[in-house]
Amino acid sequence: MSKLGDIGAKLYRGEVGYDFIGKRFVWYGVSILITITAAVALAVQGLNFGIEFKGGAVFTTPKTAVSVAHATESAEKASGHDAIVQELGNGGMRIQISGLDTDEANSVKTKLAADLKVTEKDINADLVGPSWGEQIANKAWTGLGVFMVLVVIYLAIAFEWRMAVAALIALIHDLTITVGVYALVGFEVTPGTVIGLLTILGYSLYDTVVVFDGLKESTKGITKQTRHTYSELANKSVNGTLVRSINTTVVALLPVAALLFIGGGLLDAGMLNDISLSLFVGLAAGAYSSIFIATPLVVDLKEREPAMKALTKRVLAKRAKGGDADAEGEDLPEVVAQGRAAGRTTGRRR
Repeated sequence: MSKLGDIGAKLYRGEVGYDFIGKRFVWYGVSILITITAAVALAVQGLNFGIEFKGGAVFTTPKTAVSVAHATESAEKASGHDAIVQELGNGGMRIQISGLDTDEANSVKTKLAADLKVTEKDINADLVGPSWGEQIANKAWTGLGVFMVLVVIYLAIAFEWRMAVAALIALIHDLTITVGVYALVGFEVTPGTVIGLLTILGYSLYDTVVVFDGLKESTKGITKQTRHTYSELANKSVNGTLVRSINTTVVALLPVAALLFIGGGLLDAGMLNDISLSLFVGLAAGAYSSIFIATPLVVDLKEREPAMKALTKRVLAKRAKGGDADAEGEDLPEVVAQGRAAGRTTGRRR
């Protein structure tokens, strides 16, 4: 633990650094592999959409001595469809059956009352039409599209179009991974999941903007010097905001982990999984993409500029002649301090 603490302190003071940009193709490979896995899971297994999207009926029963396994068997036998049964705190049950119309729901309600040994009038039945779920999905897609357009416009104005493109790719990266995890684990997709997905987009964007703000400050007037290339200053900027990004992510993940693993796991509050899984995976993916994907993409796009190509040639030529041979690391604390200060300023503005 003391070694980890020493490393963290040195990172914070800018005394050590990691070559994030130099190893960017490794991170690209990792992200591509994860994305392919998510896409395959989505194509093979698909998403387990909740009743809000597929339509069906939800039956809430009063207290009963029947077990969850028996209730599940009774519900599936009565309806001919798969059923999801959850035990409620009052001893009753919530029975969710997809694909039922009004007549079928009434018939199932009668059979459930007999099997569970409760009166029919005490069972509350809520029917959800598939058209309602379709409307929710369409509104979610519309909201997502508007959000993406506004993000690109904002970043293009506040920074530049290269950063806007990199941030958009990072957001799509985070969404793909989160949706793929839902397909892999088979968790139910509900309106709560949609809310979670939209929430992580905001968090991922915030973290990316903090890193970009530090990058912008660190590379001001870069063409007027011959000590560093753009990628070197970008790498030092990322190192400068690294500790802050880690701290922010850990603090954000702790309460979400409590919801997911304690609420949804130990306490069996399954409905918490709808939003907590998307938040947990999305927050982690957002922190990863801000450092390992978004900034390296900006570097790749930026170094295609003629001015940056010329700067790289001047820097390498100067080093080949023996001038500033050790320039890459000598002013690291200064650049890191600039990046950290920019990160703190961005945090206060938000």
